[in-house]
Amino acid sequence: MKRYKHIFFDLDRTLWDFESNAREAFFDIFEEFSLHDQIPDIYAFIEKYHLHNDRLWSSFRNGLIKKEFLRTERFHKTLKDFGINNTLLASEIGGRYLDITPNKTNLVPYAAESLNYLSLKNYKLHVITNGFKTVQVQKLKSCNLLQYFTGIITSDDVEKQKPHSDIFEFALSSTNAVKKSSIMIGDDWEVDILGAQRFGLDQVYFNPEKNALMDGFSPTFEIYSLQELKRIFN
Repeated sequence: MKRYKHIFFDLDRTLWDFESNAREAFFDIFEEFSLHDQIPDIYAFIEKYHLHNDRLWSSFRNGLIKKEFLRTERFHKTLKDFGINNTLLASEIGGRYLDITPNKTNLVPYAAESLNYLSLKNYKLHVITNGFKTVQVQKLKSCNLLQYFTGIITSDDVEKQKPHSDIFEFALSSTNAVKKSSIMIGDDWEVDILGAQRFGLDQVYFNPEKNALMDGFSPTFEIYSLQELKRIFN
């Protein structure tokens, strides 16, 4: 008997290569909006964007801001860092970013191969992600990964973000899964791993950067490459 039946994956940075895809989208946006004329260093822009985006997502997870505000404000703050105080432009860029990015197809190494392996082994595969529903589903479609998943659970479904227990509870109930035969795979220590542990789910910490473990807690499993999933799920 297999120990696990249901495997829940995070999406961004666990399967979908967020950094590579976002970078490609920014190059497209810079061309479309002729931003090179005002911002000569696109990499400085990307660095500032990620700084503001991470902070705003933290506020969003804590219920302090709405997603509509997040979508525009992360670009508004970034543009202001380069002397451009233009809310309309920020809104337009925010809209185009959400149009362009989900159609990018860079994956984390061995993502497709691992999903195919697990699917052939008859595991039930699902996604739990804090991203916006339409955006995250489109990412999976663009990368031809949607076929592998039975459940796509996003924060839009329950209006709660990982690591809140409500999203894990909804994921189990909506997929007819139980804790003892389910496991969470993700790259974010606080959001994916501690969130799952506090809820009572086993975890696979995907840690390609080999970050030091914190909080005096060890995950059920730790891997540095998705290839290593084969030794856990055989």
